[in-house]
Amino acid sequence: RQVVADMREKRYVQEGIGSSYLFRVDHDTIIDATKCGNLARFINHCCTPNCYAKVITIEAQKKIVIYSKQPIGVNEEITYDYKFPIEDTKIPCLCRTETCRGTLN
Repeated sequence: RQVVADMREKRYVQEGIGSSYLFRVDHDTIIDATKCGNLARFINHCCTPNCYAKVITIEAQKKIVIYSKQPIGVNEEITYDYKFPIEDTKIPCLCRTETCRGTLN
């Protein structure tokens, strides 16, 4: 839930954990891969990504799947658009693509 995710983010800051890896699955569910998760949690944001994330349901369980939008070469970074909600406090984007929005939110 959002309340739990907010509490965890605050706790991670207090513990000195620099980044959190939270992924919204639906209105009520957020997956926290900060302390436990697979390597996909390290996929970076990009304003012109080569992949996209999609939530699918398999045997009544929601799963996050990363789909390629184009052929991806060996050693090419995998990226997707985090699609963070618009907020007053902006998070700078560092993707440096031609169409970079400048912020993640």
